Amino acid sequence: MPVMEWDDSFALGINQFDEHHKHLIDLLNMAFDGFTCRLDRDELVVILDDLVDYAMYHFAAEEYWMEVNEYPRVAQHREEHEIFTIKVAAFQNDFLNRKTSLSLEVVQFLMSWLTNHILETDGDYGRFAAGLSNDTH
Repeated sequence: MPVMEWDDSFALGINQFDEHHKHLIDLLNMAFDGFTCRLDRDELVVILDDLVDYAMYHFAAEEYWMEVNEYPRVAQHREEHEIFTIKVAAFQNDFLNRKTSLSLEVVQFLMSWLTNHILETDGDYGRFAAGLSNDTH
């Protein structure tokens, strides 16, 4: 059972990033399923690595788009990405070194961060992008 589902309120109107967000939600659900089904630690490592790697890919793509389109709040957005990356990298390191395990608290943090980031921070550049497309008509 998914811990998070795509909702149309998440749509930014930029297909590339809407698809990225759907994939991140799928990866989060895989991590949650792995947690609830008590997957082997090595299988969880692969899922978490995929989630982190895809998040980094997504962040880089977003930041590139923002720079190309001269989004005025790119620095603040990049900072949010960096804070998330630091937190998740620390968890990932502790998990790999067996200092912690995948817990419901971690899954909830990821879900909460992703939801808030998409709706608020990413929503802002979605509205900015809508303004760009309106300017060309």
